Amino acid sequence: MILDSSDLRLLDLLQHDASLSNQALAEAAHLSPATCHRRVKRLRDEGWIERQVAIVSADKLREAQGQGLQALVEVTLDVQAEEAMARFEAHAVQDAAVQQCWRVSPGPDFMLVLAVADMDGYQQVAARLFTGALGVRNVRAFFAVKRAKFDTALPLAWPRGAPAQG
Repeated sequence: MILDSSDLRLLDLLQHDASLSNQALAEAAHLSPATCHRRVKRLRDEGWIERQVAIVSADKLREAQGQGLQALVEVTLDVQAEEAMARFEAHAVQDAAVQQCWRVSPGPDFMLVLAVADMDGYQQVAARLFTGALGVRNVRAFFAVKRAKFDTALPLAWPRGAPAQG
């Protein structure tokens, strides 16, 4: 399916505020409420919208709980065969501390984003994920000291002649 400018406008609006009512979304997208509802339903049904979530403030959570640590971790496996990569990936994505898991190239085989309570929490995750039993050869962890930007909105390519949104 090709997305037209109305579809892109809806996606852009929803990426920035998925809590908009259908009426407010329709007004912002310059569509009738019925057309807006039908288009959003189609975008969901066809998989353009994967899910809608609330993004919890890591700073507020850390403030309330008194701790919180994010780590960006490079993982290199002993063997880059598909079976070994799939085995590590399946194990990693099941761990609650793993927020993101990316297969990357070149360089390490995986980049993980971990959210843990503290260094002890990181050590526990490391013991679960970075063992020789999973074929891990090398791990390089970087610990976040400041988040300068965090965004979940993907850039959208607007059709020629259509005004860019955002």
